[in-house]
Amino acid sequence: MATEVLDFEAQARTGTGKGAARQARRENLVPGIVYGGGQDPLPINIPFNKLIKALKNGRFLSQLWNLKVEGQEDVRVVCRAVQRDVVKDLPTHVDFLRLRRTSRVNLFIHVEFINEDAAPGIKKGGVLTVVRADVELNVLAGDIPEKLTVDLTGRQIGDVIHISDIELPEGTSPVITGRDFVIANISAPAGLVSSDDEGEE
Repeated sequence: MATEVLDFEAQARTGTGKGAARQARRENLVPGIVYGGGQDPLPINIPFNKLIKALKNGRFLSQLWNLKVEGQEDVRVVCRAVQRDVVKDLPTHVDFLRLRRTSRVNLFIHVEFINEDAAPGIKKGGVLTVVRADVELNVLAGDIPEKLTVDLTGRQIGDVIHISDIELPEGTSPVITGRDFVIANISAPAGLVSSDDEGEE
């Protein structure tokens, strides 16, 4: 299943340069730029409160957005940078990259774990330790997976789940190559570990 593409509304910014950016901030707007996709850069302004809300929701830089600007055609974008005030840590500028459906882009995709109740290791008191809740994948902009799914059925204490254990959607690949990195593991409960240590002593 492809990830849901959310709308993100912005306004076209008429002026450019520091003066126009300062004016935007006085009007409670955050200046930004949309570039790439074989088109000219488009200066925009984003309502401050809307941007703050999107940032607080998380995954802003890994989300595919349908950017809506009045007078412009809707375009698929990903955020490439959010510049912040060094003192207040508030956003001061945002960079968006235009994408065609055939464009490839690196995005972090969430990992979902299912069937914990069918994992003997967890039933015995084992603990699922998630090493990577999100995995960076190279994906097609027109077919971004909503999530990766890990089935825990039959998993025992001591089992380690690697990226090779996950069936990746067609057309996607891990950004990290050359090693079979760990996604999660099922570790022994703390009480069992401590009692084993005492027995060894």
